[in-house]
Amino acid sequence: MNATHRLPLGEEQDGERPAAYEPRLGDTVEDTERNKCGKVAGFVGPYIQLRPIGGGIEWDARPERLQPVPAGTALSEGVSVANARSRGECP
Repeated sequence: MNATHRLPLGEEQDGERPAAYEPRLGDTVEDTERNKCGKVAGFVGPYIQLRPIGGGIEWDARPERLQPVPAGTALSEGVSVANARSRGECP
């Protein structure tokens, strides 16, 4: 494969399946089913429990619908929540 042709993220190469993402406690992830980010707070049965970055009520997510969030994006989400809280827009 040359530098001008790259496979989309998650696509197979030479018949190999890409390694499934396995989030760890505390990781910041995106729940693609709900289109929101959260921190991994726990593991219950087949689900992963996520908590909103600024705190709040946890929700259950299916592991196959999670993807890692780059550190810069996670930091930006946290700053946005902190700014909203300072303006009194959220508890």
